Amino acid sequence: MIDLRGVQDLWRRCHVVVRDLPFALLIAATAFLPGLNDYGTQLGDLPHRPFDALTVGVIALEALPIAVRRRWPAVCLVLVSLGFAVDQLRGYHTAAGTALPIALLSAGAHLGSHRKTAAVLLIAAYVPLAVAVERLAPGEGLVGYATFAVALAIAWGAGSWLRMFRTTEAEHRRHVAETTRVAERTRIARELHDVVTHHVTAMVVQAEAARYLTAAPDRLDQALTAVTDTGRRAIGDLRHLLDLLNPDHGVDPGTGPVGELGALVERIRSAGQPVEFRQDGDPPETTGSAEVTAYRVVQEALTNALKHARGSRTAVHVRHREGEIAVEVTTEGPSTTSPGGSGRGLVGLRERVDVLGGEFDAGRRPGGGFVVQARIPAGRTP
Repeated sequence: MIDLRGVQDLWRRCHVVVRDLPFALLIAATAFLPGLNDYGTQLGDLPHRPFDALTVGVIALEALPIAVRRRWPAVCLVLVSLGFAVDQLRGYHTAAGTALPIALLSAGAHLGSHRKTAAVLLIAAYVPLAVAVERLAPGEGLVGYATFAVALAIAWGAGSWLRMFRTTEAEHRRHVAETTRVAERTRIARELHDVVTHHVTAMVVQAEAARYLTAAPDRLDQALTAVTDTGRRAIGDLRHLLDLLNPDHGVDPGTGPVGELGALVERIRSAGQPVEFRQDGDPPETTGSAEVTAYRVVQEALTNALKHARGSRTAVHVRHREGEIAVEVTTEGPSTTSPGGSGRGLVGLRERVDVLGGEFDAGRRPGGGFVVQARIPAGRTP
């Protein structure tokens, strides 16, 4: 059984001249059909001349250059025009004359530079041809020649429109591709910030605390174990992120970031930050965009609390409602370390929530401290 798809792929891989050659041969073949001898293109009133040995060469000159109409459109147009002129002056009026509008359309669509020059030369060549035909057989009149010229101009204009349309489409695809690349780079940067900043901050805080525990070996061992566990967790999250960037990655619906909030809170507590955690409602069994975003909001808020308000009481409250997830993370007390942050994390969180049609707010509380709030519609895909 013939593999049609394989044949199509092989045909597409062929050179463009090879793919256009059957069309050129078809035009040449139709010129030899007896039933079409009286329906060829006729310019002027020259009587039909019977086919002779020169007719074969004229038909070949008119039709065969169509094979290079996309590869060398200017060469195709010159050769076809020359063959058409000989065809009309000799009075053959073959059906191969239909190759002229095809060559014009192809030139308008595929000719790159010198387009205006080609148009001027074509007009300059048509005028002497019309004068010569009119002298050999008067009677066509100015209207007839002008009508034929308009038909040729329409063919050229159609090709030019096709070229402009393809250019516009290519520019649109390029713009879409560039926009997609920028969005993807932004998404990757946001994910890396959320993963790396959280774990590295926890490791730095734990390592700093370990320096003061040399007199307490047990506590020092616990601190170093926490640093090791956090580093392993960072490696695991980075691998997971790289898996997500892999097109062949299959998402496991059985795991959900919201279900890991307890582990996240415990890691922050082990780094020395007092955290109260409360979760109302039942988290969904499957992970969606809202659940991932809620996890990132809590993660970024706890990371900032650990960096800028170390040792201050922090409260995490997550509420699962019908159709939405509400997150509130409150940190008491003033900042105890220099900020030094870029603000990229909060900006990224706002973008995440906005994409899902939610609301996000972060700022200082009137009585002191900092609060991060988010309302995230559930069940939506960005």
